[in-house]
Amino acid sequence: MAFILGSGSPRRLELLAQLGVTPDAVRPPDIDETPHKGELPRDYCARVTREKVQAVPAGADDFVLCADTTVAMGRRIMGKPADAGEAAEFLLALSGRRHRVITSVAVRRGERVWQKDVVSQVKMKRLSDEELNAYLASDDWQGKAGGYAIQGPAGALIPWINGSFTGIVGLPLCETAHLLQAAGWPLYKEAAA
Repeated sequence: MAFILGSGSPRRLELLAQLGVTPDAVRPPDIDETPHKGELPRDYCARVTREKVQAVPAGADDFVLCADTTVAMGRRIMGKPADAGEAAEFLLALSGRRHRVITSVAVRRGERVWQKDVVSQVKMKRLSDEELNAYLASDDWQGKAGGYAIQGPAGALIPWINGSFTGIVGLPLCETAHLLQAAGWPLYKEAAA
């Protein structure tokens, strides 16, 4: 019985450690994350997570955990920006407005999959040119959905959230703990012994 994290995200690894879980292996799946035509953000996020968790090779008794985080402005899906120009475009669109951060988590054991979507609301302050340029120069936008990470320098740009802080970071801990327990992972058993 092994625990496999199907993600290359160092943030997800750190968040799992907060639950006392250290993966036996880290195997990021290689799937196409291109949104389908007309696909809504929550549906997209859930589908990508399902595809990820099915793509990770594992034994019948192994636990596989995968997640996907999507930033959504209305029906628009804001993935990981390709370059600083696209990051600036995303940040200018989010500036002074509320948006949704959707994180879908899936746990697979054998053929069974447990999955939960967590939707949080986030408001970004109106960005000055100076703030935008300084953030872009930090390179913290690279590899981040929507071009920012709340746990990094962009935290100074986020005055308000409603929902799961850890979900916005990339792994909602309350819901993840529930999924692991539902799948049979001994999350709190060792601590009680």
